[in-house]
Amino acid sequence: MGAVSVFSLSRTIAGLALAALALTGCGSSLDESSGSKAGGGQSGDAVKIGLLVPLSGVYAPIGEDLRAGFQLYLDQHNGKLGQRKVDLVTADEGEGPQTGVPAAQKLVTQDQVSAVAGVVNSATALGLRDFFDESKKPLLIANAGADDITGARKSQYVWRTSFSNGDVSAALGPAVAEEVKGKVYLIAADYAAGKEMVAGFRKTFEAAGGKVAGEKYTPFGKTQDFQPYLSAIRKSGADAVFAFYAGAEAVNFVKQYKQFGLAGKTSLYGTGFLTEGGALAAQGTAAVGVKTSLHYSTELDSAANKKFLGAYQKAAKKPPTVYAVQGYDTAAVLDKALAEASGDSGDALVKALAKVGSIDSPRGAWKFDADQNAEQQFYLREVKSSGGTAVNAVVGELD
Repeated sequence: MGAVSVFSLSRTIAGLALAALALTGCGSSLDESSGSKAGGGQSGDAVKIGLLVPLSGVYAPIGEDLRAGFQLYLDQHNGKLGQRKVDLVTADEGEGPQTGVPAAQKLVTQDQVSAVAGVVNSATALGLRDFFDESKKPLLIANAGADDITGARKSQYVWRTSFSNGDVSAALGPAVAEEVKGKVYLIAADYAAGKEMVAGFRKTFEAAGGKVAGEKYTPFGKTQDFQPYLSAIRKSGADAVFAFYAGAEAVNFVKQYKQFGLAGKTSLYGTGFLTEGGALAAQGTAAVGVKTSLHYSTELDSAANKKFLGAYQKAAKKPPTVYAVQGYDTAAVLDKALAEASGDSGDALVKALAKVGSIDSPRGAWKFDADQNAEQQFYLREVKSSGGTAVNAVVGELD
């Protein structure tokens, strides 16, 4: 779905949902499950929070990690945020705005949550912007990376605890320009995130003196055989490649890059999603040597990360991903905001969100910037083999 139709859909549903709000008088209605007034905002009262993550479809693994991270924080704090018992209502975002937008609307209009957290798909996030802005409810984006979320279409009611696409790749540009003495070939999946990732990288890479050998976008979600594109990379004479892929496409690209004989001869760089979580597990030793930028690695040597790593592995029976950390940190933000807020109204929570300050996270301390986006440290990671297991070793910090 294109941007224009997503926005139109969001405005239509926003109008219907706001009408429903007026008809139901939800600001003073009784919560049937508790018998207390919804949105009471008194210290010690239960607070209802919506968690919107994909539990079905292609993004389900990300949604599961986000939910596991959020739930771990809750478990570590006796099911409370801001010293208030949390009634967590989870909804399935699905694969995009067609399912994610109405699911979010239901959380607000029917479930009467005080805030919604989650959202993996950028089109869903952009499609929800107007509804949350007009209904004056906080939306905490725990993954969706579209630059406009905290850029051209920012709202005082929309906050992001994850990343913006352009920032992740821009952090890598100067480092690649310094390491690679020749030209770099740019390749990514042909959709909004791919183009924003490439644009962010190219801007800082060229500003640092880097030269581009070529640029190509592959059909998103349809490309399984990368050989024609790898042949073009070889023919270009590039000394290195910057790539943006995630999930199954990342697995196929990295494996075929190795099989084609480019690995070891033409350095491969990318944003961290190229070698994150399940993708790295599937790539195995084929990914060794790949360098990426991201705001988290399981290999970060900090007390906060070591504590989180142990707790998450015990609870989830697998290593955490950046998505799990983003879910965990979103709960941490709500914890501080609810402790500060004078009530459950959207304006009270937004005012409190502006005062949360620094978050002591497994990724390293971070805070919201003036645009309500995560201001954080990005790391240069390199895939190395550790005891026969591929890991994203941290080899430096990126400016």
